Amino acid sequence: MSGRVVHFEVPFEDQQRASAFYADAFGWQLQPLPEMSYVMVTTGPTTPMGGGPQEPGFVNGGMLERSAGHTAPVVTIEVDDMAAALAEVERLGGSVVAGRTAVGDMGWSGYFRDTEGNVMGLWESAPRR
Repeated sequence: MSGRVVHFEVPFEDQQRASAFYADAFGWQLQPLPEMSYVMVTTGPTTPMGGGPQEPGFVNGGMLERSAGHTAPVVTIEVDDMAAALAEVERLGGSVVAGRTAVGDMGWSGYFRDTEGNVMGLWESAPRR
């Protein structure tokens, strides 16, 4: 398991207002995905093939509508095996908020609540072809 922080999510109440704020304040590139009710956020130069960070030191992310499950920013951690990671979270006193959910053909996301009440994300990449 890598345990690296690989993504973040920022909730919004007004997508256009939040998008304008982050684009203007920090120069983030934003790509709305209406079919997913999501906005992809690019915070720096990305690789042409995978769209991941091209240089060390930054993380890309997303924005989504604020909801009961997403009330504050979420940090997402990469894992090799979502089921094993969620089982370990529960073994250590955390709880599963949302289990393994497919994200297109890119991989799977999941969410957990840690022992301090924070909601965090997990990411398992799909095998490369």
